[in-house]
Amino acid sequence: MLTVRGLVAEMGLALAAGEDGADAPVRWVHISELPDPTPWLSGGELLLTTGIQLDSPERQREFVRLLSDRHLAGLGFATGFNHAALPEAIVEEAADTGFPVFEVPYELPFIAITEKAFTRLVNEQYEVLQRGIAIHKRLERIVLEERGLDEVVRALAAATGSAVCVLSGRGETIASKLFRRQLPEAALEHLTEEVRRRSMAAGQGSEATEFAPDHPELAGRSLVLPVSTRGRGAPQAWVVAVHDAGGLGDFERLILQQAVTVVALELMRQRAMRDTERRLAGDVLAEALTGRLSEAELAVRMRPFGVGANAAVLVFADDQGGAPEGEADLDRFLADAGVGALVASRGRLLCAVVDAGDGADPVGLAARARDALAPEHGQLRAAASRSAAVGALRQSFHEARCALEAAALANGSAPEVASYRDLGAFQLLLSLQDDEALRLYCDSVLGPLEDATGEYGDELIRSLEAFIEQNGQWERAARELYCHRHTLRYRIRRVEQLTGRDLSNARDRIEFWLALRARELVT
Repeated sequence: MLTVRGLVAEMGLALAAGEDGADAPVRWVHISELPDPTPWLSGGELLLTTGIQLDSPERQREFVRLLSDRHLAGLGFATGFNHAALPEAIVEEAADTGFPVFEVPYELPFIAITEKAFTRLVNEQYEVLQRGIAIHKRLERIVLEERGLDEVVRALAAATGSAVCVLSGRGETIASKLFRRQLPEAALEHLTEEVRRRSMAAGQGSEATEFAPDHPELAGRSLVLPVSTRGRGAPQAWVVAVHDAGGLGDFERLILQQAVTVVALELMRQRAMRDTERRLAGDVLAEALTGRLSEAELAVRMRPFGVGANAAVLVFADDQGGAPEGEADLDRFLADAGVGALVASRGRLLCAVVDAGDGADPVGLAARARDALAPEHGQLRAAASRSAAVGALRQSFHEARCALEAAALANGSAPEVASYRDLGAFQLLLSLQDDEALRLYCDSVLGPLEDATGEYGDELIRSLEAFIEQNGQWERAARELYCHRHTLRYRIRRVEQLTGRDLSNARDRIEFWLALRARELVT
């Protein structure tokens, strides 16, 4: 760091006054002959002057007071021009105010001082930049080596001498590392509330910018920077740094600015990894439900997800029967609960295949998961299968799915989490272990529709299912299918023509419903 004392020593000069203030850093060197140059100075400069206009002791004393009040680093006064020696008034005033002053002899040009100072300043900035680049490379290496966000935060805390944490847009702590001082709980609450408020404002169109918290425990020594991986909208995270002692310097601020990019890259890497894992989980679940995998193969596929020899299936749906977008939240809840699980969406359901060891309570686990998802996803409908061997995963899935569907027909009397006790008529279908018998029954009822490929057999079956699920209400079924009610009427008439059944007949409608449910079990 360039100081007045150091610069004077390097130039072979001596301080005339202001020894106590000579270790203040020199931010810049400025030359002026104005009697008051302070309007064009911002503090921290070393001023060089010949004192042409300082022709009286009063002006000289006033000049030193102006520079001292503006917090300049010091004054270099050239002699041999208008003043043969350093004026006594300047030395006396400088001594009284503790302001560094030194004499610049005639034979030493100002350019020699400015060149020396600028060289030192440039070298110091270059050293800061080099140190910043070295730390940035270290952070990048942590990301490339996939050592995780916790390691990035740990390295950042060590480099800046600060407590560092990464908060989500909702103010939740994603990663944190204290340096030496514990952060007060009240300060953390203030910080998380401010982050939530700013994230919400950014989501409504405001620009997210860095800010310095004004809490008494954080003011003057902390900085919060937004991290965005999408380029617009609310930030995905915020980097928070609270310096252990004193304020953050230029070097620490530079490191934090660079760290934002590294944190964004790590969050993007984690998101890509989670998306890949979820796609893999969805593929594994889909393959497991085909029924074509042996029990040994199923066990091998489930083992990487922490699911052992016994498993249960939890399913969730929203009030409209759709799958809530809560895979990440459900996965996080089960991980925090210490339960091995494969989480994926299947059709309109959010599913979790969970490890069901000795004493497992799938219904209780589903209830706790439902409560954990409620703040972000509302009150979901939930169901759970019984614990069973992992080889029976397909049957467990259909048990949970059918329990959820049966509970939806209970007219308000369904439990919070449906189970095999709520299966009702579904129990008959699930008890038939002979897929060929179920398939034969489906073909006898729905075969004419599936064979009507030239007449949109799939659309006819979808229309039939929607019509039955909506209890024969034309408008609601048509909205479900995104078609006009007259189109739906035509399709239902065509179903009746092809099958020889009448949907106004209760027995025929029951047979259609059973066939559609059985079709789901064998496909």
